[in-house]
Amino acid sequence: MKITFPDKSIKEFEKGINSYDIAASISKKLADDILVAEVNGKMKDLSAPVSEDSDIIFHKFDSEKGKEVYWHTTSHIMAQAIEELFPGAKFGVGPPIESGFYYDIDSEKKFSDEDLAKIESKMLEISKRDLRPARIDMKRTDAINYFNSERKDPYKVEILETIAKDEENVSLYSQGEFTDLCRGPHLPSTSKVKAVKLLSVSGSYWRGDEKRQMLQRIYGISFPKQKELDEYLKNLEEAKKRDHRKLGKELELFSFHEEGPGFPFWHNNGMILLNNLKEYLRGKLAELDYQEINTPIILNQKLWLQSGHYENYKENMYFTEIDERDYAVKPMNCPGSTMVYRTSMKSYRDLPLRLFEFGLVHRHELSGVLSGLFRVRSFTQDDAHIFCTPDQIEEEISILIKLIFDVYNTFGFNDVQVYLSTRPEKYIGSLEVWNASEKSLASALEMAGVKYKINEGDGAFYGAKIDFVVKDSLRRDWQLGTIQLDFSMPERFGLEYIGADSKIHRPVMIHRAIFGSFERFVGVLTEHYAGYFPLWLTPVQVNILPITDSHKDYAKKINDDLRKEGFRVNVDNRNEKIGFKIRESENKKIPYMIVIGDKEVESNNISVRQHLKGDIGKFELNEFKEKIKLQSSKREDYN
Repeated sequence: MKITFPDKSIKEFEKGINSYDIAASISKKLADDILVAEVNGKMKDLSAPVSEDSDIIFHKFDSEKGKEVYWHTTSHIMAQAIEELFPGAKFGVGPPIESGFYYDIDSEKKFSDEDLAKIESKMLEISKRDLRPARIDMKRTDAINYFNSERKDPYKVEILETIAKDEENVSLYSQGEFTDLCRGPHLPSTSKVKAVKLLSVSGSYWRGDEKRQMLQRIYGISFPKQKELDEYLKNLEEAKKRDHRKLGKELELFSFHEEGPGFPFWHNNGMILLNNLKEYLRGKLAELDYQEINTPIILNQKLWLQSGHYENYKENMYFTEIDERDYAVKPMNCPGSTMVYRTSMKSYRDLPLRLFEFGLVHRHELSGVLSGLFRVRSFTQDDAHIFCTPDQIEEEISILIKLIFDVYNTFGFNDVQVYLSTRPEKYIGSLEVWNASEKSLASALEMAGVKYKINEGDGAFYGAKIDFVVKDSLRRDWQLGTIQLDFSMPERFGLEYIGADSKIHRPVMIHRAIFGSFERFVGVLTEHYAGYFPLWLTPVQVNILPITDSHKDYAKKINDDLRKEGFRVNVDNRNEKIGFKIRESENKKIPYMIVIGDKEVESNNISVRQHLKGDIGKFELNEFKEKIKLQSSKREDYN
């Protein structure tokens, strides 16, 4: 049989050879470094036989798929360690996550930090045993009997009877004395796991249902080298200092209250930040002839049935009744844009029509997944909907890609990964339309010269999409922007335009967001900048600090002058020592402080301190204004 490698080279092998031996035929080091094989697009254990002509990709720890398998096996090692240390524990689910893994445990033992340390030690012991995870395929009914009688684990039984109810056969994985229900694949040996840290334990309801059993969720991380773990933990400590929930409170940006869980309350500083972002984006869109619209928050339920949202999204929607008619609070802005489009007949000369809306949407999220500004129930999307002809698709998407990269560059997001997300399991529209959608996006990316990866099955229910993932200053990934191609919604809403041939045609609809949502983007920016926002963006740009009451009049004069120029200024007139005022201003991360004392009043100038740099000297007021005006206009960081 023929095996094709990523570099398009082809080698012939006997049928039934496994992926490890295929890699070993290239180099023993390669075979020892790889963790898992991707055979014809499917992830396989290295021990699994290959029996037909195949495309094969080997994954090491440096790939996302390699990390996923590495952390998945580590979660099994943790479960095995817990079972050995605390007999009688039952296990929910234990998947890999974006950074590490977790396992949900049902145990009479309430796990402490000391217990986590014991589990870590046991995990490293299991690693040294060099156990080989082995796949066991069996009938689902036999697996139910096994977990009922031998493992006595009701959680695995429930998974088999509900989530896996349509599957005739299932797979288990066994390593040593531990066996778990799992699709796999897994590492070739537990010895691959060299460094482990269990990070925290928290409560988690079984299957996210508040009425079900509360389990203990243990989070962890693992690496092939201790050095990598040490670096990760160092970054984790820095991330804790940057936590946007902590900084949001300290900088008076926003707050959350039990009267509205998942609904952010924006304070004045936060509103300044939001409005600066909106005005920045409005300026960028004006250059590209976008038109701003605003559509209602509550719309008739029939609209959501027509759009397909009700069928595919109703569990995340809020509903109400008005005048004995059913309405829904909008979870997305797109149907509103279609209503604006169809208020008048369009000509091909009117296209592309670029509409944007900073639209407030509401989505129901379970309380257990709410997380500061990263996961909320109400948020404002920086949505745009572009209506164009089919032959305008590639050019429009190329323009969007350039815009998105330009915007991200403004905020220091220079490392951007691009993914083409294809048809999901739940979708609307025909396969023919989906294939055309995916092909158009791929063609546009290639035309723009953008490297991208395929993200199978992660498209929106109405169309394929391009996702943009940025790395922040801590090298963490954040999925922000998206471009979605939609042939379905124009069909559902009967959108039309008159073509150059004087005939009626159907436009194509392109959905796009750059920030994703303003709320989440503020959270990401807060952690990216550690609260030290650039001068143009920060809520308070200058803090004026009079030393005594006799300096307040001059401080007011400086304040009035700066405010007339449009700068955001605060005067600290409190009866506190100047050292205290400076420290507090530093803690509030205000870029510049103007200290006013006798010398400044007498010489009619100002003493300026810059955040984190200290005293930067005396300035004439006009000189200082020019300095910060230039810095702000260039959107430079002030550090």
